[in-house]
Amino acid sequence: MSLKHHADRLKAESFKTLVKARAGKAMVSAPGWQADLSRHYLDEAAETELAKAAAEKDLGGAIERLFAGETVNPSEGRAALHWALRAKAPAFEAASAVRDSVKTADAFAARIADGHATTPSGKPFSAVVHIGIGGSDFGPRLVADAFHDQRLPKLELRYCANLDPLDLDLALEGLDPTRTLIVGVSKSFGTEETLYNLSRARAWVKAAVGDKWAHHFVLVTANPPRAIAWLGTDDGTILDLPETVGGRFSIWSAGSVACSIALESDVMDAFRAGAADMDAHVQTAPVGENLAIRLALLDYWNSSFMGFGARALLAYSRRLKLLPAYLQQLEMESNGKSVGPDGESVGMETAPLLWGGEGTIGQHSYHQWLHQSPAIMPTEFVLAPGATDDAEGVTGLTAHALAQAEVLANGRTLEEVRAEEPELPIEIAAQKVHAGGRPSTFLHAPSLDPYRLGSLIALFEHRTYLAGILWGVNSFDQWGVERGKTMAGRLKTALSGGEKADDPVTASLIAHLND
Repeated sequence: MSLKHHADRLKAESFKTLVKARAGKAMVSAPGWQADLSRHYLDEAAETELAKAAAEKDLGGAIERLFAGETVNPSEGRAALHWALRAKAPAFEAASAVRDSVKTADAFAARIADGHATTPSGKPFSAVVHIGIGGSDFGPRLVADAFHDQRLPKLELRYCANLDPLDLDLALEGLDPTRTLIVGVSKSFGTEETLYNLSRARAWVKAAVGDKWAHHFVLVTANPPRAIAWLGTDDGTILDLPETVGGRFSIWSAGSVACSIALESDVMDAFRAGAADMDAHVQTAPVGENLAIRLALLDYWNSSFMGFGARALLAYSRRLKLLPAYLQQLEMESNGKSVGPDGESVGMETAPLLWGGEGTIGQHSYHQWLHQSPAIMPTEFVLAPGATDDAEGVTGLTAHALAQAEVLANGRTLEEVRAEEPELPIEIAAQKVHAGGRPSTFLHAPSLDPYRLGSLIALFEHRTYLAGILWGVNSFDQWGVERGKTMAGRLKTALSGGEKADDPVTASLIAHLND
């Protein structure tokens, strides 16, 4: 029986009945986390068919190829060795070289943090400004925000990504250029936004310190010749971002050196340790107990067969405030595609739109839509409070997460509304009905620490890669992004009064903007 047949069959079933049969039987454990997968349009027969799909698509072999360093990025003929950045004992030479790039960056970070590496005037650095965009920004910013309370005292850490000049102005505001370290991250060292902001930062530092300005710059790249040419001197520091590590998988790399400098020394070590343990889980756990495989199969099922074109990610954790934005790039840039490596259409819906935010805050805005709009939106709850002695706050946070998931699933009938509030006019009672039938996943940990964040991010990386295998797309290229960059370069010429834009609407807009 096909997955499509199972989807059609289960859509007609009572969601409450399906979930009741699965309650307590769909819990999966992984390092640092528990996941309850019971609230989905699934039963034993459909689960069996999904397990067959995992075997037919050879997800086990895909995992082996990834960790063996085989080519899994056919567009560029490369392995994907991001996992080696956190490996405890890399198994082959290329993986060891990738791991060594992190050790070099961490050693540099320690010298800055402990004051052994200073400004040209002999003073310790008092601020670090990280400049990057996309994968060179989302990851380090997420880690720094999550563990803001574990920053070193008297060391400011700021971020800049936007091409809008205001972003850098705000990042530099109030800082002393003579005691500020600028970290620039660009794999190609050709990213327009990053180079623009780096050039402005260079002018800011140079105006204050003169010829010694390059001592204030750390450039992280896979293209050292370009970085050296930009510096024009040997005074700056260049750290390696390996070619086999994609930007959206680079959170573990020297690209997070600003976090290694500004956070307590054990934060990044624990972060990578959690990821390494998740790697081991993904490599060894059988399909039914392998959380990355189970989540990838859910993505495949919900998007391609149930027809759910989006997924909400609700982080019931202040430390995970930036997680939805981080995962948007990881998942949608990786799998937001419709053509496979062979150039043929994959013939199905692939990665869903991913959106979301902080848990209880969203309850006062878009949760209304989640509960009562005609659309059905699978939702992912991530409950992981910050370490705190305030039991009341944690209990409240937990209660709200559980309540939202329950109401999304079970809804509220008109009969229930009228029984509970018999005085209501019928037209008001009807507006209080919740359809229910909204599937959800419930991921939870007792608290969010660096180890668990590392484990969680690695889990989502593997989930993304394996979902790409199921859909038949290459999760490691991004041609859609490249096209927009190329077009922007052409239009800059038109905006400057050069050759007119070909598109009539764009040409008209440029005329108005330049008027």
